[in-house]
Amino acid sequence: MSKQRVIMIGGGLAGLAATMKIAEQGTPVLLVSFLPVKRSHSVCAQGGINGAVNIKGEGDSPDIHFYDTVKGGDFLGNQPLCKDMCYHAPFIIYLLDRLGVPFNRTVEGNLDFRRFGGTLHHRTAFSGATTGQQLLYALDEQVRKYEVEGLVEKQEWHEYLGAVLNDEGHCVGAVIQNLRTGEIRSERGDAVVLATGGPGVVYGRSTNSVVCTGTATMSAYLQGAKYGNGEFIQIHPSAIPGRDKLRLMSESARGEGGRVWVPRQAGDNRPARQIPEDERFYFLEERYPLFGNLVPRDVGAREIYDICVNEGLGVHGDLKVYLDLTHHTREFLDRRLGGILEIYEKFTGVDPREEPMEIFPAVHYSMGGIWTDFERTAEGFINHLSPRNQMTSIPGLYAAGEADYQYHGANRLGANSLLSCIYTGLMMGPGVVNHLRNLPESAEDLPQSVFDQATRQWQERVSGIRKMAGNENPYALHAELANEMISNVLIVRENSKLISTLEAIEAIEQRWHNVSCVDTKDWTNPVPSFINQLWNMIQLSKVITKGALLRDEFRGAHYKPEFDLNQPSDFKPENYLEYEDMKANGGVKTGYFAPDHLSYMERFEANNKQWLKSTIATYQSNGSDSYYSSGGPEITYEPVDASLIAARPRKYD
Repeated sequence: MSKQRVIMIGGGLAGLAATMKIAEQGTPVLLVSFLPVKRSHSVCAQGGINGAVNIKGEGDSPDIHFYDTVKGGDFLGNQPLCKDMCYHAPFIIYLLDRLGVPFNRTVEGNLDFRRFGGTLHHRTAFSGATTGQQLLYALDEQVRKYEVEGLVEKQEWHEYLGAVLNDEGHCVGAVIQNLRTGEIRSERGDAVVLATGGPGVVYGRSTNSVVCTGTATMSAYLQGAKYGNGEFIQIHPSAIPGRDKLRLMSESARGEGGRVWVPRQAGDNRPARQIPEDERFYFLEERYPLFGNLVPRDVGAREIYDICVNEGLGVHGDLKVYLDLTHHTREFLDRRLGGILEIYEKFTGVDPREEPMEIFPAVHYSMGGIWTDFERTAEGFINHLSPRNQMTSIPGLYAAGEADYQYHGANRLGANSLLSCIYTGLMMGPGVVNHLRNLPESAEDLPQSVFDQATRQWQERVSGIRKMAGNENPYALHAELANEMISNVLIVRENSKLISTLEAIEAIEQRWHNVSCVDTKDWTNPVPSFINQLWNMIQLSKVITKGALLRDEFRGAHYKPEFDLNQPSDFKPENYLEYEDMKANGGVKTGYFAPDHLSYMERFEANNKQWLKSTIATYQSNGSDSYYSSGGPEITYEPVDASLIAARPRKYD
């Protein structure tokens, strides 16, 4: 068999970790990146990476981390993957330490850890407020070693357009475009890995980089790959307002003692420092005394929405609250949070060491992504040698990091993102290599016509885009799409608005055919690329919105007030386990539970029977062979592997 290789699409943490692991086994990798690798969106991650190392002696363990992860995701994550990830997390942190990541340390020289949301333990290793950058640079150095050895070839400033499929529908390569020259070509690859991040730009302004359009995963979806849990979009409680884009105020600010508050009196427009303590409403601390300001992100975002919209207590009447760090010394803040505080000061002109920050909820992360497979062991872990791990429904096409859907369920815990990216990259490496070993023939041995045909298809598509001369501005059309998504598919969702949003998206889709490509040149021309990305964003917005419309429940980041089960304030989640045990052993004792508790548990049980499932979207065209023909998602559901921890009501107070 001819020489084999893997094509890695994306140079962030997931892509670099997978590249390192695959090259380590002697398999060549072509690493394709839309940007210079060191500018991948992973570089923007600030707060840290989770791992139950238990340096502080709090009794933390991988099992507790596993439980927190599953509970944080409202039990919608596939549990063997979550368990395997959490058990490997301490080893990943120690590996990164050995690779030279400058983690913060205690005065004794031990790794230091901070708290993040959804846990009561100090579990998050960090490198000041630039953890993502430090992890990315460390992994890039490892990849560079294999680049020097000839096992890795980097092609930066290249965009993935689609997979090359053989007659059996297996992925045997990738079509990519040189963003400088406009050249489109097909590359042979015995496996292709999509490590292309999230889709925040679908919502217009988000905390994501402006290149995070989700277009690569949508290209796979339009070629037949299944898409999972698209409706679960994380709204981060704390973002920095901005006219051009939104910037994250990391959860680490709350992990280091930052306090969220609003004036107790609506219309109180005094400067924050002039408002006395007894006139400040620390609503997260009062409503959730156990977790306080470190409730999970879905809970925090909803509470801010409630305070600002329903109670009218937002700062200056807006959807904003204060995040206050001024009780700390400047030295402490600069040492622990310097990077993010400098960002806030730069873009607002206010020093957060002296004045409370004004923050608000914003689109941050997608728990959904391309559907991927896994192979579990009898003990509930993952068989790392299996070619099934992280493979999409298209054989030979894989997905990793935020591009995949399996790990975070209905809500991601803070600092689990960097962990899941690196974990998936490392875990899947041996399985991808085994996939290559089991192939009947190499992509190198396939007829050139297979690749020429894929190249011609995309050349014709891009050529068609360059000829578009309608009266619609693609950037204005994207702004309309983003406004629909921001307005109706955000924190609070209502079916009537979701229906109207779907109608609006379909109208935008029709108008897309009438856009104008104002620049038709080849050299460094982003317009045709954006028009293609816009089509893919339209398709993704359909997946998100239709999934949200059909899921009639309240779970994690998917909040439909109409379907809130109204948990009694004095309810204890452990009572539900008693209820389940009684049902399994003779029946529930009359009068054992308070009537309102029993009624709630019955509602919870019935809801889980219907909705403890992953949403699966499959593209259905309208019968046309054209890539740009109208179509939409067919929504089905599949069981979640919830075999290790029994689902139960969430409570954080």
